[in-house]
Amino acid sequence: MNLTPESTDRRSFLKTGSLITAASLLPGLARAQAGAAEIKVALIGCGGRGSGAAAQSLNVPGTKLVAMADAFEDNLEKAHATLSKQFGARCDVPKERRFHGFDAYKQAIDAADLVLLCSSPGFRPAHFEYAVEKGKHVFMEKPVAVDGPGIRKVIEAAKAADAKKLKVVCGLQRHYQNSYIETLAQVKAGMIGDITSSQVYWSGGGVWTRARQEGMTEMEYQMRNWFYFNWLCGDHICEQHIHNIDVGNWFKGAHPVKANGIGGRTKRIGKDWGEIFDHHYVEYTYADGTVMNSQCKHWNGTWSKVSETIVGTKGKAEAGVIKDLAGKIIWRFRGENNNPYQTEHDVLVKHILEDKPINDAHRTAEATLSAIMGRMATYSGQEITWEQALNSDLDTMPKVLAWDAVPGPKAGPDGLYPAPIPGETKSV
Repeated sequence: MNLTPESTDRRSFLKTGSLITAASLLPGLARAQAGAAEIKVALIGCGGRGSGAAAQSLNVPGTKLVAMADAFEDNLEKAHATLSKQFGARCDVPKERRFHGFDAYKQAIDAADLVLLCSSPGFRPAHFEYAVEKGKHVFMEKPVAVDGPGIRKVIEAAKAADAKKLKVVCGLQRHYQNSYIETLAQVKAGMIGDITSSQVYWSGGGVWTRARQEGMTEMEYQMRNWFYFNWLCGDHICEQHIHNIDVGNWFKGAHPVKANGIGGRTKRIGKDWGEIFDHHYVEYTYADGTVMNSQCKHWNGTWSKVSETIVGTKGKAEAGVIKDLAGKIIWRFRGENNNPYQTEHDVLVKHILEDKPINDAHRTAEATLSAIMGRMATYSGQEITWEQALNSDLDTMPKVLAWDAVPGPKAGPDGLYPAPIPGETKSV
């Protein structure tokens, strides 16, 4: 399933300002909206992804943004200014409902019916747990955790959400993309035969870095550069490549039972890139012995690909295209293209208004743990089982969350953060 990194950028969809949904969705939404009360929305995490999610939520009739929270006040105020300009009175977040700091999420969640959890992934388990405890519907970005203890917390909160009949949608948007949905239908109908393997890729040039500023504490520096520290991000195999790993699991209808792999730092070696690897290769094995080969890298100037290929006994499936084993196209998606990032929010609001069950947290936790298991394998150089990953006691979160606290990873005298060493690093 071949998507370029640019085409997967959620914010690029906002530039059109249009509302694109699955063909059957809007009529149902309109019917459900008739006479319905306004849905009060809170945004937790006001960076680019959070601002995008808030805009997509406000694109849905009947929603109003009433609270915002971020660890950093400047992030919050920038997002508020942008959303106010775009949505006017529907961004109804006066100063007293704009909260910043480590516990700000609680105040924002308390003020809303629906919460958008878009902070750095390491905070997601605690934020999701609190939202469910308070009886709130949730849109939650991926990944939903960065380690085994976080995954277990999300799984328990997901069960509690089911018991409370809360609606939860998560940011693995391919599940809401028409071309993927229709391709899966053809695969289930037997067009490629029995699935024998899959190849999944997220290979590109990497993302931003933010320079250390004078007077910045170590906690602030790492949070400003959250992508490069495992307690915040989980490495790019979790933060980005989870999309492709998830598709492999989705089409297979299962999760892998073990993983082994290799990885390291080849091009991104320096004090600006924290502690994570710049490449991973993982061989995932499912219970029936079939294998998913997974590749992700952040290397500028090299071959790039963001895609998934599902291989069967009779053919191969990619997003919107199925070929026989000789390479001849035997089916092509010709339906309506939709904006899956917007559809996620349309579907969530529709289910809230119609009080119909939906909870993506279970499968998103499964996809996240698959990615974590792969990282454990590449960091340690060992084969890691599903049970080892799930039951791991390696808790990466700092014991104290404060601006003057020590987050965990420490740079040496040369400014470099220690990176994992396969064969020496323990990941379980």
